[in-house]
Amino acid sequence: MATTRTALTDEDIRALIKGPTADDRAIAAHKICRSIDRVDLTPEERTRAHEILRLMAADAAELVRRALAVTLKGSDNLPRDVALQLARDIDSIALPVLAFSPAFTDEDLKEIIRLGEPVRQIAVARRPDISEDVTATIVEFGAEKAVETACANDNARFSEMSLQKALDRFSKAESVLQAVAYRQILPLSVTERLITMVSENVREHLVSHHAISAETALQISLSARERASVDLVDQAGRAADVRSFATHLNKAGRLTPSLLLRALAHGHMSFLEHAIAELSAVPHHRAWLMVHDAGPLGLKAIYERAGMPARLYPAFRAGIDTYHALEREGGLSDRDKLQERMLERFLTQPQPATREDMDYLIDKLDRVRGEIRERTAGAA
Repeated sequence: MATTRTALTDEDIRALIKGPTADDRAIAAHKICRSIDRVDLTPEERTRAHEILRLMAADAAELVRRALAVTLKGSDNLPRDVALQLARDIDSIALPVLAFSPAFTDEDLKEIIRLGEPVRQIAVARRPDISEDVTATIVEFGAEKAVETACANDNARFSEMSLQKALDRFSKAESVLQAVAYRQILPLSVTERLITMVSENVREHLVSHHAISAETALQISLSARERASVDLVDQAGRAADVRSFATHLNKAGRLTPSLLLRALAHGHMSFLEHAIAELSAVPHHRAWLMVHDAGPLGLKAIYERAGMPARLYPAFRAGIDTYHALEREGGLSDRDKLQERMLERFLTQPQPATREDMDYLIDKLDRVRGEIRERTAGAA
């Protein structure tokens, strides 16, 4: 074991096996584990290293076993049988391994969840990568805190069915509902169900961070009973089916020039195209051509056909020209940056927009800049 021998001496191994005190053996165990984790092992070396690790896992001293668990909790060099043995140990030894070790299979983790105490379920729920199979088992068998922890872990993958089942099991548990609501990505059906279940603050987060259907958006924006507000411009930018969203807003009489102007200034070009197509009763591909590629008269012709007010045409022309300029500069890849630059350029040009629209866009620019600052600070 040439590579390992450069890091481990026979004296280290003797100290592990014959050390007079638990402290001595724990120090030797820590040193050996660090050495094993830092070298590339040949098959022969790996076999010998695993034998040494099995000796540690069987040591009567908690300190030795804990040194093994903590030092190799995230290591690829911890063999599966040793990881399973440590997972059955006392909490101070089992929990680090359960939370991090890549040695476990999904079947191992599912069995631990089914048979384990809540504290061990929670450790599994905190893992840096959890499959849909494992989260389904957490939802079915886990204690409330374990389900909450898994739902709050964006590295845990959930099927739509599992999220719905979590809402079924814990419909009265605000902490679980909030953990689901604050996930980065949610299926539409889960978002819309949560809106009827959560507190006002959480509802505000849902409608401002996740897509909802046009029907739900309008219901919330029009209903006096709902305290949460919904920004139809934001929802237009998140809609999975933009055409249907525009069609529904038009049927409800909400596809207004003000809404389209705000959406354009926010960089939601796809929504503008579908909205213009809807209002002008022209197929989307023709509307797209007239908005973007039909020369200086194309936009004016489709704009007038859509029944849009002449006084706002210069603002739409300036917004679309700005979008094209950013596209040529390669500025469309970062959504936040695109919105910031669209709003900046839009607001610095002479505008016939209403005071209400301008106040809305200024407020949006402030919010976008704040989100960019938060993202930059978080990445630093």
